[in-house]
Amino acid sequence: MQVDVLNIKGEATGRKVDLPDDIFGIEPNDHLIYLSVKQYLAARRHGNSKVKTRAEVQGASRKLHKQKGTGGARKGNLRNPLYKGGGTIFGPKPRFYHFKLNRKVKDLAKISALAYKAKSNNIMVVEDLILDKPRTKDFTSMLDGLKLTNVKTLYILPDYNDNAYLSSRNLPRVKTSLLSDTNTYDIVHATTLLFTEEAAKIFTQEETEALA
Repeated sequence: MQVDVLNIKGEATGRKVDLPDDIFGIEPNDHLIYLSVKQYLAARRHGNSKVKTRAEVQGASRKLHKQKGTGGARKGNLRNPLYKGGGTIFGPKPRFYHFKLNRKVKDLAKISALAYKAKSNNIMVVEDLILDKPRTKDFTSMLDGLKLTNVKTLYILPDYNDNAYLSSRNLPRVKTSLLSDTNTYDIVHATTLLFTEEAAKIFTQEETEALA
């Protein structure tokens, strides 16, 4: 598929970028997208909830009264879970929620997410934004020209650009990411994918290298 390259004012430059159909034109696999997003969200969970068992709480270990002859129920010590301040039965313990996915599964999930964005025409390519210093106002002006002011946008760069990152980090609906670091969750979460021209050309370069 071909996508027009826009300038920072939202006007067509006359240039186009070819995005390979074997990435942006495939039939998406919903289940793989689900697994990849689930893995990403699971890995973000802290899993550090913790309660103390009867072996860990403070309290005397002596038996409160003799086993028999009192007319009451038998009792152990104050750390019994039945007493206030006692331990907790079957409470949460630190754990990892992360689970493994094969690389091919994750790659196909990412490609499927890209294909969905292509089908819904939510992919845009803009000429490279040159910033001499971090300036959120300049970045916002570009979004205004592209009519993406209130749209959840994933701004994708070919290489790390400190000025671009610092200019966009205060914008709540914008996330800046390297193409190599973009994951399935980021693609699905965003409404529009905004590639820089150089980032979009990487797909064509990789396809050419694969055929060579």
